[in-house]
Amino acid sequence: MSTNLNDNHRTSRRRGEAAIRATSAPRPGWMSVVTSFTAAEITEAYAALHARVQGYVDTGDWSDFALNFTEDATYVEHAFGTFRGREAIREWSVSTMTSFPGSVMTGFPLAWQVVDEATSRLICEVRNLMPDPGDGSALEQSNMTIMTYAGDGLFSREEDIYNPMRFMTMSVRWARVAQEHGRLDDEGRVYLATYGG
Repeated sequence: MSTNLNDNHRTSRRRGEAAIRATSAPRPGWMSVVTSFTAAEITEAYAALHARVQGYVDTGDWSDFALNFTEDATYVEHAFGTFRGREAIREWSVSTMTSFPGSVMTGFPLAWQVVDEATSRLICEVRNLMPDPGDGSALEQSNMTIMTYAGDGLFSREEDIYNPMRFMTMSVRWARVAQEHGRLDDEGRVYLATYGG
């Protein structure tokens, strides 16, 4: 038996360090997420992205939307598919947001948002607003969005969750009213003829 207190302390310390290593090691089947991002940083980064999105709406130029994501980001869009990498996200966003009904949307304000700091995610309800179709009505449809923050103001993943049938029903309703008031362009007429029944 050791009578040296320093020897006992060293042994206890080693056992304690080994126990910490054993319990903190990732276990098979468990997701281990290490983050250094605060809720405030994630919220601020998404607010900045959201402000830029309004700029894309105002100009109609969506080519820089993909710059909000990392080079290897994933964008999951439940109706259109999964897009991997910045260029795939760019191609999809430009195509979608410069054609009807995306091209006529006036904004995407948030109804609410919450941050899960442990997973670096921001979850929010996004309102997709349509302009007045001519009768003074305000039509919109919401989606849930899950954003995963990667640091430096960039996101590594976005997932949009919504009911495509509800979205299409709203878009068709808007197109019918806009057509009655002479506010539907040729692309909108094609959409209406295709999905309006």
